[in-house]
Amino acid sequence: MTSHDSPIRVLMITSEWPVPDGRPRTTFFIKRQAEFLQAAGVAVDVFHFKGARRPWNYFKAWLAVRRRIAQRPYDLAHAQFGMSGLLALPKRLPLVVTFRGDDVQGVVGWNGRVTPTGRLLQLLCRAVALWADAAIVVSEHMKAFLPRSVRPRVIPSGLDLNLFRPVPRDDARRRLGLPLDRRLVLFVGNPAEPRKRYPLACDALDLLRRTLPAELLLAWGTPHSDMPLLMSAADALVFTSVQEGSPNTVKEALACNLPVVSVPVGDVPRRLQGIEGCELCPDERPVTIAAALERVLRRDRRVAARDTVLDLDEGRLTQEVIAIYRSVLARRNGHPRIVEAPRAIV
Repeated sequence: MTSHDSPIRVLMITSEWPVPDGRPRTTFFIKRQAEFLQAAGVAVDVFHFKGARRPWNYFKAWLAVRRRIAQRPYDLAHAQFGMSGLLALPKRLPLVVTFRGDDVQGVVGWNGRVTPTGRLLQLLCRAVALWADAAIVVSEHMKAFLPRSVRPRVIPSGLDLNLFRPVPRDDARRRLGLPLDRRLVLFVGNPAEPRKRYPLACDALDLLRRTLPAELLLAWGTPHSDMPLLMSAADALVFTSVQEGSPNTVKEALACNLPVVSVPVGDVPRRLQGIEGCELCPDERPVTIAAALERVLRRDRRVAARDTVLDLDEGRLTQEVIAIYRSVLARRNGHPRIVEAPRAIV
């Protein structure tokens, strides 16, 4: 049992930890949340494993989690993505689960439909949600994918606004060795992942080049620390995913004042609302995306978007997560469900 003044001891479980194993990752937001929680006084112990959608990997990791819980005094477990929550069942600790996208929405194939494996994953994640003491989703629309009896809290993935900040375009290009005289459209994500629809972005660029020269700049395997430079060096971000929760790529681009052209997915429509110079495509046809990119590129200006994402500062959102921890622990200890207001960040 933890007192109000002692640090909360959390076992964070995830299969998506960015480790230096040569595999490109886009899940630095999990590592960042853990680091901000630690900086805020939470004792976070991270258990990361390679799931790879293989049952044997999950079974071995489940055994390892059992051993770790038996050996160390934790107050609660926090699973990142629903499938990681399986490792905490049956519960020996109060369980908080953050659902982030395709875990509850389902993994899609190249045809844009949820695969049989994705449907199984949805069912398992819904079961985890029913067992969890608290559920977090990163976007309002994701609530519909959980059982009705589950009342999740919406906490988007946060941003490190000290890292993601605008840099003059030409300065960024010089530092990255990119040409100064070309129009560059940035695509961020794994081109081999069906959900990201890289071929759709390529088709749109092919159409765009009929009227306006431009090059597609693929960011995959790029060091996370270089992403703000890439976003400052580019002229626009094209975002074509068929499914998302609250995509950090779009929010990071806005923090760098990079114009965004996107299909309507996840919480992107709300993020782009009212930002002059960004384009939300009314449909997902290549010709529509190409036309939107042409308008943005001919405008040839950065957008005034950074102020729209200041509320996503990781430090502020960390306090919301800690409030959920305290609420879960208060209920476990038989106290009324009281959630502390976030503390001011100084």
